[in-house]
Amino acid sequence: MTMPDAPASALFSRDAENYDVQRRRLIPCFDAFYGAALTLIAEGRSAQAIDVLDLGAGTGLFSSMILAQQPVGRLCLLDGSAAMLDQARARFAGLDSIDYRIADMTGADLGGGWDVVVSSLAIHHLPDEAKRGLYRRVRAALKPGGLFVNAEQVAGPTPTADARYARLWLEQIRRLGVPEPEVEKALQRMSYDVCAPVGLQLQWLEEVGFSDVDCSFKAWRFAVLSGRA
Repeated sequence: MTMPDAPASALFSRDAENYDVQRRRLIPCFDAFYGAALTLIAEGRSAQAIDVLDLGAGTGLFSSMILAQQPVGRLCLLDGSAAMLDQARARFAGLDSIDYRIADMTGADLGGGWDVVVSSLAIHHLPDEAKRGLYRRVRAALKPGGLFVNAEQVAGPTPTADARYARLWLEQIRRLGVPEPEVEKALQRMSYDVCAPVGLQLQWLEEVGFSDVDCSFKAWRFAVLSGRA
């Protein structure tokens, strides 16, 4: 997970080894959440390989799901945590076509010519102005007609709704049996979150030139946002 400040990045590096297991337990809607994102990417797919950039790629979990459903040509995993990318290298051992880049996505060169740019639970660590700037750069990095899919943690539209999201999430993960030390670690990481509401983020995507902008899935604080270049 790429983050602009070293303390937050250190927390993710600390938890890198068990991050995949934690993610499934900490996202009550895990299958539907990622399933919606994968459905968007698979729409209209053909046998032709796609080029994919994964921002805040972490351990490569989301990219591994994409690779499992369709052929991928270029794949670049960009993240600010070397420990996270070490886990990704272990996941993809034997695949030589993957580019691993340790970089802060707020200022990294995103390259160009991507068919799909994805991000999963990473961009909400950025200040709002940095989110908007990143959306602009993502659009420029995509091929015409290319797709941006952001499987994200979002804020509620009001403080009351946001408090409801936080309360329900804690209730849900505790019902799923997440141990309290794991809950505490998650809350430590989330103290660096700068989540933005869905409506505002869709507006930002449209303002930088994305079309077919949509929120195709939402379950309280988890949402899948997308747009085409």
